[in-house]
Amino acid sequence: TGNWLLIWSVTLLAHTAHSCPEKCLCHRASKTADCKNRGFTEIPARLPPEIQILQLQNNRIWRINQNAFTATPLLKILDLSNNSISSVALGAFQKLRYLQVLNLTRNLIHYIENKTFSFLPHLKELDLSSNSIIRLPETFGNSTGNITLLSVKHNKLQKMERILLESLPNLKVVLFKDNPWQCNCNIFGMKLWLESFLYRGGISDGIICSAPGVRKGKDLLKVPYELFGACALRAAPVPPASSHQWPGSEQRGWPKHGPHGEPGDGGRGGCEPKARARPVSLRHAIATVVITGVVCGVVCLMMLAAAVYGCAYAAITARYHKEQLGPVRQHGTPEEKEPFESSMA
Repeated sequence: TGNWLLIWSVTLLAHTAHSCPEKCLCHRASKTADCKNRGFTEIPARLPPEIQILQLQNNRIWRINQNAFTATPLLKILDLSNNSISSVALGAFQKLRYLQVLNLTRNLIHYIENKTFSFLPHLKELDLSSNSIIRLPETFGNSTGNITLLSVKHNKLQKMERILLESLPNLKVVLFKDNPWQCNCNIFGMKLWLESFLYRGGISDGIICSAPGVRKGKDLLKVPYELFGACALRAAPVPPASSHQWPGSEQRGWPKHGPHGEPGDGGRGGCEPKARARPVSLRHAIATVVITGVVCGVVCLMMLAAAVYGCAYAAITARYHKEQLGPVRQHGTPEEKEPFESSMA
């Protein structure tokens, strides 16, 4: 009896360890745990370790503990959309080395810290849309370079670090819409990156400016480079010469001392305009006018000198002829004067 009790207890424990949580539906054939719409406030425990798809959308989950997914290392798709998550603990997903799709849409996330998604080498789709994110880090974490789709639409982002975008070399689709993008100096790096991304065949819904007022509603790609020229840019280093040129930027280079931006392009976030100075083009125009005036003056003086010289020469010649012909006309006979006059004619 004792042996049977021991065997029954071990079997019960094994069954409990690998069973589906009480409120969930587990499909062993598809390796899916359906736990959506069940009123969970945290990640359920005792999930089958072999599952690859975990559906937790439409619950009331408000936090994700660091060891929440230790028992489910084979997950490939994790859907946490439409919950109440306001923060994500560092390392919360680090056990999910096979994770490919992470959906965190429609939550209450305000910040994403550096390396939040570290050690997810197979992650391809990261959806952070419809949150309240006001800041993104410079990196999502180690081994996140295989992300091909990133969505940050419907958030409260005013800018995004160019270095973060450049750390995702395999991006194919990036979605930016419905954020209060500040189209001032701090977003210039994103403009350059987006032009390069689209030139390489990437897909994006674009960046529409919310401020300053004169650019509200404008497409960032259509804001001229010259309007960023007065800013003390904190851009990334100039890319190597072998990299692709951005469309419409041939030989344009980095804006230097260009014209001032439109009114309202004040120095937000450490982006102060330089001291007001004459634009290079105006200085060139003034120099051209001065040189042209000098040349024209010299030419006019030369023409005046030539005219004076011509007049003097004509006067001297006339006087000479008068002095030479006078005596002949006075003392010569008609027979002598006629051949001379005819020859002069």
